[in-house]
Amino acid sequence: MTSDQKAPVCVLGAGLIGGSLLRAAADAGYRAWGYNRSEAGVTAAVADGFDVSADLPATLTRAAEADALIVIAVPMPAVDHLLGAITTFAPDCALTDVVSVKGPVADAVRAHGLSRRYVGGHPMAGTSESGWAATNSDLFESAVWAVGVDPGTHALTWTRVTRLALDCGAVVVPVTSEDHDRAVARISHLPHVLAEALAVAGASGGPLALGLAAGSFRDGTRVAATAPDLVRAICEPNRDALLSVLDDTLTVLGAARDSLRAEGSLADLIAAGHDGRTAYEDNERWEITDIRPGDHDWLERMREAGRRGGVYTARA
Repeated sequence: MTSDQKAPVCVLGAGLIGGSLLRAAADAGYRAWGYNRSEAGVTAAVADGFDVSADLPATLTRAAEADALIVIAVPMPAVDHLLGAITTFAPDCALTDVVSVKGPVADAVRAHGLSRRYVGGHPMAGTSESGWAATNSDLFESAVWAVGVDPGTHALTWTRVTRLALDCGAVVVPVTSEDHDRAVARISHLPHVLAEALAVAGASGGPLALGLAAGSFRDGTRVAATAPDLVRAICEPNRDALLSVLDDTLTVLGAARDSLRAEGSLADLIAAGHDGRTAYEDNERWEITDIRPGDHDWLERMREAGRRGGVYTARA
């Protein structure tokens, strides 16, 4: 992971994740520039000294000339438009993304004929804020960054994407699109839905309930402060996986309701929840040191290592 580690980076989208990536890449010594649809976002980024433009064709032409790694950093509904432009202006560039769902992005990339140099990515980082003003070069420090190991993944592109993630301070988890989407439905998209439901329940109690609300309500509803359109763009593209997890969760809640009604007890739910939280706190990562991109069966081996908690770190 050495020869391409400082290859140029072109970020399409300068919101919270894309803008933070642009900052982090620049801090790590990359030649980095970007595109943003909003002129206000462009103006803010340029005022902070970053090379961002609202001219998509010019931005992508520059990427093609420099053989830059292109990073798609927009919500899922805007992905197809960018892929169409990439097909026209920079079809041979290495390509990745930071979208919160991987299967639909991979399908769109395939439909545009860009799969050959594409490796999906998803940094598990963010806040309830959005836009350039929320960007932070330290956003990815010690965060997990999922990097795709789907069949057909090209070793050189995988290395470029992984090197960028590591240089931004993250640790890398190799994962297939299917495994990723099932997992994030449980630990990212379901929490968004539950936060919205909890916020609705609290607000329905009126000023008294909201006046009594403290830490558990504040923490449980934090992501409900995210812009509604962005929450929909995060959750809805992962519909099938999220529906399955919602069904599981409704079964758990239904059993707890029935137990409380019949026996006055929430013991089973609370014990299981405590065990789940303990499992999260005790979960340990281990460094993958014996698998190199391009090795025999490297994709299959990385997939299995990721499933067992293996990660790549800058140290490894």
